[in-house]
This record gives sequence, C-alpha cells and structure tokens, in this order.
Amino acid sequence: MRQRKSKQILTYFFLLFLLGSITNLTFQDNQLLNLKKIIVSGLDEKGNEDLKNKIHNLKLKNIFFINEKQIKNIIEINSLIESYKISKIYPSTLEIKINKTNLLAKINKNGKILFVGSNGKLSEIFSHNKKLPFIFGKPKIQEFLDFKKVLDESKFSYDEVKNFYFFPSKRWDVELENNIILKLPRYNSKNSLDYVFDFLVLKNFRSNFTIDARVNNQIISYE
Repeated sequence: MRQRKSKQILTYFFLLFLLGSITNLTFQDNQLLNLKKIIVSGLDEKGNEDLKNKIHNLKLKNIFFINEKQIKNIIEINSLIESYKISKIYPSTLEIKINKTNLLAKINKNGKILFVGSNGKLSEIFSHNKKLPFIFGKPKIQEFLDFKKVLDESKFSYDEVKNFYFFPSKRWDVELENNIILKLPRYNSKNSLDYVFDFLVLKNFRSNFTIDARVNNQIISYE
C-alpha cells in the first residue's frame, strides 16, 4: 500500500510540474507527452515488430489521451495472443507485454491445416517445430478444449496423444503414440480414461491394440 501511495504522489507531482510548465500550449498538445516509443514483447521478433508497426500506424499522440480501445482491437485480432498488458511509461513510452497462446493441436479446416491455441483461436503458421496431435472430425474448438481439460485431469499425459477422433455423436477416440486406440463413451470420460489407464498398466499392452471402454465398467481389447 505504501509503495502504491508513493507512486500516486509522484504522479501528482509530475502532473503539477507539467501543468505549471505549459506556456502557449494546451495540455493535450504538449510535445513532452507525445508518444515517442512503443515497446512490444512476448511474440517472436517478427510478431513484435508487426504489432508495433500497426500501433504506430494509428498515429497516436499525447500519451494521456491514447484511445486504448484502438490498441486492444489490433492486439486481439492476433490469434497467437493469449493475454496482454498495456502500460503507459511517462512521459512518452507505451509498453505492451504479450503472453503467447499455447499451441495444442492441428486440425483441417476447409482444406487448410490450422493450429488450435489454448485461447480457443485457430492460427495459420508456416513454420512450427513442436510435435502436436491431429484432430480428425469437426468438433467446435470449445468442445476440444473441454475434452482436453478432462484428459489433463486424468491419469494420462497429453504428451502421449498422437491423434484425436471426434464423432457426430460428440464422442471421442484417442490414439496414443504407441498406436493404442482408446474408444471412449460420450459421458464420464475422465472415469473411463482412468479406468483404461489402470487396465493398460495391469495388462502391460505395448502397441497396436484397441481398447473399447464405451460400455460402463467394461473394457474390450482387441488387435
């Protein structure tokens, strides 16, 4: 609280100094307060520069009267951004700190391979080295995120997943990296996943098996 009050007092003194030093200029036109520098961090070098240039193109002037809504509109168009913070550093700097979204999976949309972000947005990326599972079928992005949350809460690791298969009945199948396919029921997926996990550990299946857990409290396995 003391630190916050100190910052407020310093800000008030700064404002008084500015107001007292303005001659033949309105506060809004004071050159000292004109935006001179924009700092963007959190994306890759090209992404930071592109975002900075778009904000520059707004031709923003006095830092006190910047329309943050215009800046937010530009930032939120970028599908790779999960969250962000806009800070004014007086007298003339704007700082934007970006938290980049986590890319979770790939999906085919209208013939294009797109990346699903943890922010629920799809991105077209031309160079990406991380190995990600592929989603087959046509789920809504939120349906996938909901299912991923269930998977994360289960005994399985997301890193074990090779592919997801979504069906019109809203049911999911999961293919693991060792080519074991898990056929899951529409409901109680976490319980089913834990049940299947324990079954796999017990039976020590290595690869190329299908585990059908669609019937409650029953598992059928076959090659």
